[in-house]
Amino acid sequence: AFSTAEKVWNVYLSGEIHSDWREVIANGVESNKLPVVLTSPNTSHEDSDDCGAIILGMQEERPNWDMIGAKMNGIRTKTLLEDADIVVVRFGEKYRQWNAAFDAGYAAAQGKPIITLHPPAISHMLKEVNANASVVCQEPEQVVQTLAYVIRGDLPPPKDGDDFVPIADRLGKGNPNP
Repeated sequence: AFSTAEKVWNVYLSGEIHSDWREVIANGVESNKLPVVLTSPNTSHEDSDDCGAIILGMQEERPNWDMIGAKMNGIRTKTLLEDADIVVVRFGEKYRQWNAAFDAGYAAAQGKPIITLHPPAISHMLKEVNANASVVCQEPEQVVQTLAYVIRGDLPPPKDGDDFVPIADRLGKGNPNP
């Protein structure tokens, strides 16, 4: 039988922590009343760096300090990535987000749908990541619009505005040789 119950989607937000992109997506999800639970890694850079040393004690060498923090953060990251229905990975221009690239690879290995989010200027350096993404967005609002379409079939007004021409009008209807 057909169920009318609405699925609640788990969406993991990976990537840079220096802008408000997560809040933009959260506000869009809320204003569109999408059945979405958003999760992310710890977004406090200082806490992420120091968690292991705060809990287990300071280390004498930087590699040890980094390792215990990374392993602690990895528990959260792996668990939430594995629970995600969709993974959004944000890359910014200013910082190298090695963690985001790792998360994208991990999500791809898990067979998770990936949405990348980044400015066009860094598309070339992300071509392999983008090749594995289901959708490549430039703005957080496009991520919200993608989620609204995937979840409910809701489409926004065309990005190209009045210049938009449906494919059937541009290229003809369907298969010419059915």
